[in-house]
Amino acid sequence: MSEFSEQEIRETHNRYLAVRAKIEAGTLPWSALADFFTDDATFIDPAWGRIQGIGEIKKFLDESMLGLEQWKFPTEWTMIDGNRLVTMWYNRLGGARDDGSHFEAPGISVMYYAGDGKFNFEMDLLNMVHVNEIIRESGWMPTGDFNMPPKNPVR
Repeated sequence: MSEFSEQEIRETHNRYLAVRAKIEAGTLPWSALADFFTDDATFIDPAWGRIQGIGEIKKFLDESMLGLEQWKFPTEWTMIDGNRLVTMWYNRLGGARDDGSHFEAPGISVMYYAGDGKFNFEMDLLNMVHVNEIIRESGWMPTGDFNMPPKNPVR
């Protein structure tokens, strides 16, 4: 049983998605999403590893997304179980195939709600091989600066 209502968790996630839409539109930096995390939050990324604490999460969000301005991350579905929110989304590159289909790979985020409009944990799961395949197929190249993930991320 959750100490928070499903409505509160869903409304917080909807605000998170609204901020992400502004980021994707280029009107906010990726670090704006850090407002949805507690000071001691943990963020786990499949390429960048474990990021601990709000300051490091802000830095990670801006550094890891540099050069990916053409990418979008549409949400397919979201479910809530207790304080846990699980959402399925796509890594969608700019452009489309000749048949109109998107260059995209699915991902899942597992987030834990901590109250007061904040999450204290996010773990993103995706198949990096699939992401690399669509990058090659699409011919995508980063725009401007781009940061590679660390060689030996903290797991």
